[in-house]
Amino acid sequence: MKNKYLLFAAYSSFLAAFLHLGCIIFGAPWYRFFGAGEHMAKMAEAGKLEPTLTTLVIASALSVWGIFALSGAGVVRRLPFLRTVIFMVALVFIGRGVAFPFIMPLFPENSFTFWLVSSLICLSIGMSYALGGWQLHKQQTNS
Repeated sequence: MKNKYLLFAAYSSFLAAFLHLGCIIFGAPWYRFFGAGEHMAKMAEAGKLEPTLTTLVIASALSVWGIFALSGAGVVRRLPFLRTVIFMVALVFIGRGVAFPFIMPLFPENSFTFWLVSSLICLSIGMSYALGGWQLHKQQTNS
């Protein structure tokens, strides 16, 4: 039986990684739309390397997390430290989702709507990792 929570988490992580790569390809307007902040958008417009490198690191992390979610869902082979990684990723996403009031002042140009929507998305993905990790834990305990 496939772990539907981790499948959702994987697809969500891959979609987020893909959108981050879109920021690299389409530049400043995408950085602005997706809330990277005016500073990142202006650096992208100026042809600086920092936005590209930062975004590549984030896209890479999201992709690796997606692969771990696929592993937990039973789609790809079992990876080492699977449950630990799944729960750590859940904490990262949930942490981002609930910490937005503290992060908002760092990006004053982003609207409250942006923070609310992006935080709800992060919470949803984080809960998918957490619930999928719990399901994985129960399956392994009962085996």
